[in-house]
Amino acid sequence: MKPFEQLVTDHGAAVLRICRVVLGPGPDAEDAWSETFLAALKAYPDLPADANHEAWLVTIARRKAIDIIRVRRRTPVPVPALPDAVSAHGNPGADGGLWQAVLSLPLRQREAVAYHYLAGFPYKEAAELTGSTPAAVRRAAADGIARLRRVLGAAGRLPASPAPEGALR
Repeated sequence: MKPFEQLVTDHGAAVLRICRVVLGPGPDAEDAWSETFLAALKAYPDLPADANHEAWLVTIARRKAIDIIRVRRRTPVPVPALPDAVSAHGNPGADGGLWQAVLSLPLRQREAVAYHYLAGFPYKEAAELTGSTPAAVRRAAADGIARLRRVLGAAGRLPASPAPEGALR
């Protein structure tokens, strides 16, 4: 088996290119590159001798870059000043009763809708946050959205979910 330093020399440029393609040039790509080789260093002793080292490193790099993208999505963006007007990005205001309808949901449904649909967490992560299972969060989110459609649809503020093809209306 090659020494690990030789892997870095042989494949470091390719890994950096992958990181830059996914993240763009800059410190995030360099961080992903570093994280890739740190993770690879830990796993290298268990790697089979006949493994394709470049493919293995590129796979790790892609996953590390995706991790950074996920962090970016959840990181608030600083602004010089807060807007005076009500925003359409989650601030209560003239929303046709949506926030009141969300507040009327049972806690589990409200949390599932908020974590999955509003914050964008996968069901698995939302389950970890709520101390539940992914299946339970998926069910609670679906029930919450269905209830919001019923409540807001009945008030004429949101269309109910469409009927399946061929169903009588």
